[in-house]
Amino acid sequence: MPRIAYFDCPTGIAGNMCLGALIDVGVPLQHLQDSLAQLSLTDEYQIVVETVHRQGQRGTYVQVKVHAHEHSHHAPHRHLPEIEALILQTQLPERVKTWSLEIFRTLAIAEGSVHGISPEQVHFHEVGATDAIVDIVGTCIGLDWLEVDQVFCSALPTGGGTVKAAHGLLPVPVPAVLQLVALRQVPLYDNGIQKELVTPTGAAIVTALAQGFGAAPALKLHKIGLGAGSHDLPIPNLLRLWIGDADGDISSTVANHETIALLETQLDDINPQIVGYLYDVLLGAGAVDVFTQAIAMKKSRPGILLSVLCPTALIEPCEAILFRETTTLGIRRSIQQRTVLHRIIETVETPLGSVRVKVARYGDRIVNAQPEYEDCAQLARHHNQPLKNIQQLVLNHWNSLTEKGV
Repeated sequence: MPRIAYFDCPTGIAGNMCLGALIDVGVPLQHLQDSLAQLSLTDEYQIVVETVHRQGQRGTYVQVKVHAHEHSHHAPHRHLPEIEALILQTQLPERVKTWSLEIFRTLAIAEGSVHGISPEQVHFHEVGATDAIVDIVGTCIGLDWLEVDQVFCSALPTGGGTVKAAHGLLPVPVPAVLQLVALRQVPLYDNGIQKELVTPTGAAIVTALAQGFGAAPALKLHKIGLGAGSHDLPIPNLLRLWIGDADGDISSTVANHETIALLETQLDDINPQIVGYLYDVLLGAGAVDVFTQAIAMKKSRPGILLSVLCPTALIEPCEAILFRETTTLGIRRSIQQRTVLHRIIETVETPLGSVRVKVARYGDRIVNAQPEYEDCAQLARHHNQPLKNIQQLVLNHWNSLTEKGV
């Protein structure tokens, strides 16, 4: 049966709380340190683990102590491509790399939306620092060591007050956290505590990895890990990590249901080159999909119907792009529900090079696998081979690895 990890967050979630819960539940600290060493950042930090008590309850508190020079005026802040390169050059298990990249990509989309720039342009501050990289990649290493198949998470408390950040004093929840929870329609509630309870790192981990939010799925509980937060709060400041096996058929919990916005406008006086440019700009801003249909408009003029699917939190940014880049005078919007299969990215090594494959599951069954177009196109151009041959080569290798259980 699938192994399930459930993050129960009565006082929120942060990256170091995730590490604390994973170590508390049994992940060896030495395994984490040895695996993280592959990032080639060990001279920048030290992991300190201690047992603490929060309102009389024991938990494991983890600090990633970054050496002073890393947070100095001259310390480099990493962009998304730099973080991706750090992760991809390692020999970590493929799903650790896949999970880590997905978390940072999710965070970059949220931060980009806050600042009005593309994910690749995001200039990470706290989240691009060494301690956040250790928190995120370390969490993925721990989940992999526990052989977790699926992640779920409780509703998240909003917190309150203000917090000092790289951009000054910010209200809680901070903008990046609000964008992340809006992207996944995470249920929120107020527990009355006026502190920052959910950090961008913690929110990114669960919004990227969790297949559902709310009550725990049916499971046979085996272990509980308690990761302590930094502050004493009116209730025990502990992230509770439940590890267990699915109890019965969980296929209904794997297809995630989410709310999404559909933006539409018809155009009959636009340069077709701009339409192609729009695809890149809208997708870079976080749109889920962009597509066009040929239509006939008034006075028998040919035109196009431009449709944009985006998270509800990104309606205004996407509409702003459409008004700025096109000739439209009006945009229709509708809110819809959609069902989404759980997807992961696996990397397949072929004789011609490595290619990412998007794998979709329904329950414990793989229902679709599709090589990434850009990776295949790059190999096709480099080796002067037909694109369809590259795609078939990748699928053949992926099928062979799957049959062997690799």
